[in-house]
Amino acid sequence: MSRVRDRTEDFKESVRVAALSHGYTESQLAALMSSFIIRKPSPKSPFTNAAIKTLESIRELEKFIVKHRRDYVDMHRTTEQERDNIEHEVGIFVKACKEQIDILKNRILEDERNRRANTWLGTRDETSRLDLIAHQHGVVLILSERLHSVTAQFDRLRSLRFQEAINRVMPRKKIKKKPEIKPTEPSKSNLVLKSDVSKVEDREVSTAPLRVQEQLLDDETRALQVKTWLNGVQIK
Repeated sequence: MSRVRDRTEDFKESVRVAALSHGYTESQLAALMSSFIIRKPSPKSPFTNAAIKTLESIRELEKFIVKHRRDYVDMHRTTEQERDNIEHEVGIFVKACKEQIDILKNRILEDERNRRANTWLGTRDETSRLDLIAHQHGVVLILSERLHSVTAQFDRLRSLRFQEAINRVMPRKKIKKKPEIKPTEPSKSNLVLKSDVSKVEDREVSTAPLRVQEQLLDDETRALQVKTWLNGVQIK
């Protein structure tokens, strides 16, 4: 059984000799030999290039929002017209990003239609193609979530501006203190009535002994009359 021998170094030496024979300079020869160590990246597909471009657009949108955040929120830094311009620019960014994502989605659907028409089910190429389409769907999902996260930041800024506009139109009302309720003073009529009642009570108390004395005198008078009448009857 023959032993396996690595001929890579022999191949590199043959390439170097051939390059020198063709008049390669030292810099050209160094670049040629380094290509055996560092491989060039494979060319990117149109879908990958479009996805990278979309991601760069979303990043530019986020940078724009962060840069103008204070100007948009603080009413003393910018005018209403400048705020409207910032909002308009953000809207253009968002629209462009959404259109790029829609292009990626349509490209995936088109690739799926072509795959169904040109491949047989169950083959190796079919399996790898399905994996590629699943990967592309994942890329589109990540880009959509990233765009949603960035637009949510600006939505919060818009809500602050909207609340600020409401506060300017409808200022907060000052809370009025309730007046302290003072105890009511008795009226003069009540005082008069109370004084009259007290006078009547005093009169009743003062006249009570006189009535008792009069009652006793009446009783004594009647007793004398009865006694006199009895004496008159005995004499007869």
